[in-house]
Amino acid sequence: MENNKRPETMERITTPELAQAFIQEQLTAIKAQVGDKKVLLALSGGVDSSVVAALLIRAIGKNLVCVHVNHGLLRKGEPEQVIKVFRDELNANLVYVDAVDRFLDKLAGVADPEQKRKIIGAEFIRVFEEEARKQEGIAFLAQGTIYPDILESKGVKAHHNVGGLPEDLQFDLVEPVKFLYKDEVRVVGKALGLPDTMVYRQPFPGPGLGVRCVGAITQDRLEALRESDAIVREEIGKLPNTPWQYFCAIPDFQSTGIKYVNGQGERYMGWAVIIRAVNTVDAVTATVPEIPFSVLCTIRDRIISTVPGVNRVLWDISEKPVATIEWE
Repeated sequence: MENNKRPETMERITTPELAQAFIQEQLTAIKAQVGDKKVLLALSGGVDSSVVAALLIRAIGKNLVCVHVNHGLLRKGEPEQVIKVFRDELNANLVYVDAVDRFLDKLAGVADPEQKRKIIGAEFIRVFEEEARKQEGIAFLAQGTIYPDILESKGVKAHHNVGGLPEDLQFDLVEPVKFLYKDEVRVVGKALGLPDTMVYRQPFPGPGLGVRCVGAITQDRLEALRESDAIVREEIGKLPNTPWQYFCAIPDFQSTGIKYVNGQGERYMGWAVIIRAVNTVDAVTATVPEIPFSVLCTIRDRIISTVPGVNRVLWDISEKPVATIEWE
């Protein structure tokens, strides 16, 4: 644990100047550790792995191989953003894997949240392993481990940092941000020139929308959730003081709605979308902020008029405890 202890003399990175000093220090350290060898990185698009990718691209260029696995459970526009930022703008050696059908086939009919998590985590490792075996000359594995990960789980991060690879794919680790807290990683990300939408990306569970599409995942509900979530994040994001986290969930039940065709009312069954917004300091407790009713109405009208299959929009005002932040 001693090698994973943040140096007591390490200054908190709170300014662009301190971030630039940290970046220069890490570029030197990465070059010394890696030399001319290749590094493999699972690039989720979250702030931690994105900052690590940007650092390594500066340090070793094309000798970094980034693997982005699209499991179909990401938010709207996220896979496209990873490609745009890293392949198009940073000229990264990026491997994009479209595994949407593969994951959804594995999840078909599975309603238990923990079972869904296990399936998503295990399948991610299998996909990443397959891509890793296609690469030649890999000597290191980069991870977006940050200091809270070390404190909470002895350095083992969630499934998207591939802690479960087989023995013959165990590499020396490159973890340039492992002594940073999340707020410091964001400052470094800004200094590296990453877009705000990536640097200030809201907390997102490893299984992604898989645990916000409550119960057994179906393609229609998942797409309704993805579109609704984009509207919720866009509209609440316009507030002058945005909550710590805001998203939506879609439960596995339908309710009666009514639509008018040629002046005649027709009943039909539709999904409900549930808006969730919370403020928290430690994620152990969470409060629910006030959202102007006009904003809620705008969200309601946009979702119901544009998202197929949705006929109700609800607002979850439950605090933690008793309710958890996520629905599953």
